[in-house]
Amino acid sequence: MKIAMPKNENIINQHYGKSKSFEIITIEDNKVTETKELSAQTLQHNHGGLAGLLKEEGVNLIITGGIGQGALDSLKAEKFEVIRGVSGKIEDIIASYLNGELKDKNVVCNHDHEEHHQHKIIKMSSK
Repeated sequence: MKIAMPKNENIINQHYGKSKSFEIITIEDNKVTETKELSAQTLQHNHGGLAGLLKEEGVNLIITGGIGQGALDSLKAEKFEVIRGVSGKIEDIIASYLNGELKDKNVVCNHDHEEHHQHKIIKMSSK
């Protein structure tokens, strides 16, 4: 299994679409076997491009902080599993995932694209 997380140094980036890079973590037998950084600098806010890049990398699961509906839709269209609303150090997040403690918080960001880029977290209703 491969997990991708948008990163900002050693913490998860709270804005999926603005991430300059992703941490790609390979898990085998419930252990981390490989980690690498994947550049996404040219694909910021290119939802389909980011989904395609992660698909080419063989990723199965995206763990992210904030994510907008367009980006989420692109990931779902490619059949990715997505865990949203996560924060903290990447190392701690992976440990929580491996221990079965990480759950999707079912939130998306609402972006107001005016002079100042603002985020509003919206709790999604259950379907």
